[in-house]
Amino acid sequence: MDIFSLFTLCGGLAFFLYGMTTMSKSLEKMAGGRLERLLKRMTENPLKGLLLGAGITIAIQSSSAVTVMLVGLVNSGVMELGQTIGVLMGSNVGTTLTAWILSLTGIESESVLLNMLKPENFSPLFALAGILLIMGSKRQRRRDVGRILIGFAILMSGMEMMKNSVSPLAEMPGFADLLTAFNNPLLGVLVGAVFTGVIQSSAASVGILQALALTGSITYGMAIPIIMGQNIGTCVTALISSIGVSRGAKRVSVIHVAFNVTGAVVGLIVFYGGDLIFHFPFLDAAVGAVGIALCHTVFNVATTALLLPFSRQLEKLARAAVKEEDKSRQVAFLDPLLLRTPGAAVSECAALVNEMGALARRSLLGSLGQLSKYSGELESELLENEDKLDLYEDRLSGYLVQISQHGLSMEDIHTVSRLLHAIGDFERIGDHALNIQESARELHEKGLSFSGAAEAELQVLQRALEDILAVSVDCFQADDPAAARKVEPLEETIDQLTDEIRARHIRRLQTGECTVQLGFILSDLLTNLERVSDHCSNIAVCVIEEREDHAEQRHAYLHDFKAAGEFTASLNKDLEKYKLP
Repeated sequence: MDIFSLFTLCGGLAFFLYGMTTMSKSLEKMAGGRLERLLKRMTENPLKGLLLGAGITIAIQSSSAVTVMLVGLVNSGVMELGQTIGVLMGSNVGTTLTAWILSLTGIESESVLLNMLKPENFSPLFALAGILLIMGSKRQRRRDVGRILIGFAILMSGMEMMKNSVSPLAEMPGFADLLTAFNNPLLGVLVGAVFTGVIQSSAASVGILQALALTGSITYGMAIPIIMGQNIGTCVTALISSIGVSRGAKRVSVIHVAFNVTGAVVGLIVFYGGDLIFHFPFLDAAVGAVGIALCHTVFNVATTALLLPFSRQLEKLARAAVKEEDKSRQVAFLDPLLLRTPGAAVSECAALVNEMGALARRSLLGSLGQLSKYSGELESELLENEDKLDLYEDRLSGYLVQISQHGLSMEDIHTVSRLLHAIGDFERIGDHALNIQESARELHEKGLSFSGAAEAELQVLQRALEDILAVSVDCFQADDPAAARKVEPLEETIDQLTDEIRARHIRRLQTGECTVQLGFILSDLLTNLERVSDHCSNIAVCVIEEREDHAEQRHAYLHDFKAAGEFTASLNKDLEKYKLP
């Protein structure tokens, strides 16, 4: 083995890591926010979390990405610490699939069918299919599939380069002497942990071990401690991701480290203790790529089976290692770590915008209630809500812009656009709620009240506004275009109601039934209520146009909708329902 073989080994490792990263990122992109939603919904108990963690890791081929996602979700306050334990264990099981795929490189047969199972034989076809999809398709999803195929082909090319570069080692006497040092289990664990920690990829370190095993110089006794050490080394990614996050998120890393270290320690004691008693004969036998994949799987499955019943103890250990923090905190969300998994970040932003919509709705309903029964305590709550809405808008808009700079699926791109449009409308609804609160306070402080006729007219308008607000927020949260189509006729109804109330007020002024001072307050109220309905219309249109490509289609839709009999029928129905007395 000469210096050029070393260069080839380094190049193969680079190809392997790049291919793994490309494939993993493309798989994450295709999955979008579904992974994050699954994590939040299916982690009631550790067993479900275990199956989910294994499934997600198999789907995106990256246990590190799953771990970082969990740290981000806990830091954002979305998930509890106990929910992550099963997922972390499952990710360790799911990552073993990569070793089995890589073990196919060791197939030796004259059969054409068996040889086609070797990745280096079929991966060129994957590369060709991938590049055709990337260059020939306009659909983003097909391009993502193409990148997955290209990533897999590059990964396997890297594996083949590493295998070829280390093959001369089998004929070097000095290499055999060097390997005798690895008969010391502790040294094997240390080397596996350090190397995996440096490259931050257990899949790559297992791949290199499999490439070395193909020389026939690695025994089971050498490989098993290295595999145990590789599981410890993969914790480095979680430790790095826990820097600068909340104590709750740091505990996720503590659990990850405790799980892998405990598994390695117990594994060494049980395995080598058993060897002292039973003298396992296979320890001195040469291990192949399949044998390493098998050892990797058995170790991870056994560790998971051993520690899954002790999930609560692992959680207690993490809480003892990282003490509680001050519970009083501002709205804790949008962890920068989630940007590493953009689909999860988009899903989290959507959940927070839904919260923002619900908060804006509560604020407006509260301010309307102030008109009939004023409360100083409710005024303080409304002012606090307005501060929260401003914070939501500021944080969300900046974070969504950051997400837009990462690789997103077309569905996530449309979702980001919808959220960016909606947060401004929700914030403005909060502003109008505050304006209505100020009008209510003026009425209260000056001891003023509207005439019976004006009160009755405002009650009708308030009912219509409560309905349009409920439909708008609900259709946005459910992302329901069918429900959103009910908003436009109702908004048109509110416009007509406010025009009619203004006309009636002018007539009352002329007959002396109303004062100019009350007229100014009523005019402000009508303006704010009408503008709230306009923002509700904007929100509904955002839902409808989310999957449209151009803004012109939005205007075309509104034009066609207003011209249709459906709009006229809905408008007439709403006008009858909210008829002024």
